[in-house]
Amino acid sequence: MTVDTAVIARLELDGSRFEVLVDPQAAQAIKDGKDVDLTDKLALDQVFKDAKKGDQVSDEHLEKTFHTRDLGTIAKQIVLRGEVQVTTEQRHQLQALKERQIIQTIARNAMNPQTGAPHPAARIEAAMKEAKYHVDPFRSVDVQVQEVLEKLRPLLPIRLDVVKVRVRLPGQFYPRVIGEMKGLGKILEEQWLADGGWSGMIELPAGVQTELYEMLNARTKGAAETALVK
Repeated sequence: MTVDTAVIARLELDGSRFEVLVDPQAAQAIKDGKDVDLTDKLALDQVFKDAKKGDQVSDEHLEKTFHTRDLGTIAKQIVLRGEVQVTTEQRHQLQALKERQIIQTIARNAMNPQTGAPHPAARIEAAMKEAKYHVDPFRSVDVQVQEVLEKLRPLLPIRLDVVKVRVRLPGQFYPRVIGEMKGLGKILEEQWLADGGWSGMIELPAGVQTELYEMLNARTKGAAETALVK
């Protein structure tokens, strides 16, 4: 983390200004509600009145305002409650990253309610461009996903949903697939059959159906049977 690649996070509080030089992706993660330790994400281990001039805030003033002298805790509060100043290039980079996160979230969790099939990421991206949705790099993915869905509904039949899939496979393939199935969704029920096979029902985000089918087909050499539970 260097001064050249850092951004300024600024908080105005009780008539005083507090600034830190922080990694832009770490700042974005905090704005998204993630728990990030900023101790090693700061370009300089200081809190400034004016970072560009190098004017530092005294430890006494920090303790009086934030009730601690711990730099990581103070920096997190500044980022969380304040504004993050980014260059045009940094904003574009963060915006592109946030857009990918939004697209991936929708592709993973949404479906076409008319067919029950997921929407490919490329289709969602194209529809977002058509809808002219402006991605904010410092607003949470969850909030913007809901806004994007409202914009996309006039253009695409789309709904966030979960589906249930019944899976049946020969017993010898169970160790090869059970870990990945649990990683994709939640096993609601399972049983061993009289013929040594395994049967279960998995609940998973609608957009992950294709990934499940492809994984099962590859791991069992086509021996797995699946059925979408209506």
